[in-house]
Amino acid sequence: MVRRDQGIRVYGPVEPSEQTLSPAARVDALIDVVVNLYAPLPAPSLAYAVGRLRYAVPRHPQEVRAGLKRARARLAHQRVGSTDWYWPEREKPDAVARDEVRLLAPFDPLVWDRRRFELLWGWGYRFEAYTPAPKRKHGYYALPISYGDRVIGWANVTAEPFAVQLGWAAKARAPRALLDAELERLRAFLTPRRRE
Repeated sequence: MVRRDQGIRVYGPVEPSEQTLSPAARVDALIDVVVNLYAPLPAPSLAYAVGRLRYAVPRHPQEVRAGLKRARARLAHQRVGSTDWYWPEREKPDAVARDEVRLLAPFDPLVWDRRRFELLWGWGYRFEAYTPAPKRKHGYYALPISYGDRVIGWANVTAEPFAVQLGWAAKARAPRALLDAELERLRAFLTPRRRE
């Protein structure tokens, strides 16, 4: 905002200053936001996510390509099998996950990258809302179920009446009490509140 005219905000171009970041620094900062949100990222997913930043900085597409090279050099990484994985330096990928059950949205940071999902949890999850019903494997709007550091199945939920269908991708099941507590949180969220 440059000024106000009779209470109305008037915007104008930002004047450059010594504190203005260079295009390279801006791209690096955007890459850090992406990596902080989605890590750990296999190399192909890192390249895909960084490539999408070209829409955020359309005047500097060459900086996005160079930013990917810089990110690969500065991020913590390790080769697992035939795949290089990347994460923020301060993050500990071997940290112990909490013993809790969560239903995840199909576009949750743990779920959005289907390639990474399959590499991490050994089964393929797909968002099937636009898949013809006879071809669906998991359901119209299946919510992956995480338990600790694993994603072990999915739930299809209807709001009225509240009903749940569970599917399992692993032999391990979540403790029923933890699963019931998460389903109760979802039921409470989906229940319309009456106006007083």
